[in-house]
Amino acid sequence: MHTSLSPLYEKMQADLQGLYNELKDQPDVVLNKKLAEGKWSVLQVMHHLIIAERGSVAYVKKKMSFNPEYTKAGLMTGFRHLGLKFYMGVPMKFKAPEVVGDSKLPDESTFWETVKLYNTTREELKELLENFPPELLNKEVYKHAMAGRQTIKQMLVFFDRHFVRHRKQIRKNVKAYHFVA
Repeated sequence: MHTSLSPLYEKMQADLQGLYNELKDQPDVVLNKKLAEGKWSVLQVMHHLIIAERGSVAYVKKKMSFNPEYTKAGLMTGFRHLGLKFYMGVPMKFKAPEVVGDSKLPDESTFWETVKLYNTTREELKELLENFPPELLNKEVYKHAMAGRQTIKQMLVFFDRHFVRHRKQIRKNVKAYHFVA
């Protein structure tokens, strides 16, 4: 894995392990509870994160499979990335795109099945990063639904910010149900 990507991936893995540690002693029935109608349960939030990461990795792998011409990242790429980072930091609720939204989330799941799926997703990401050609590091290989084309590193920054944003949502659920923390 390229040295510019490794620290981000390792941070993401540490954050994910921290989340697992926070939730592992909670019963599935509690992790499947919603704060209100139209809200997501803890496990639905985790599935949303999994779907977003898995879809992004699949997109990059598919795109790389036919060796297209990539645009070099430039000033506009940076502006779009900055806008995405700002969006991820805004403490307002936004409706998720349908591809990662309500209809794609399970009504119920188990914590350990969700952990297994998330670990598989992160292994797929790790494989992509370990085999990522260094000559593409400065190219727009990833396409975010709102922010458009981004570099692989910017994709990782998005994953990290997205996770942090939703971890707050998970902790809000934990606090509301007085989960063991």
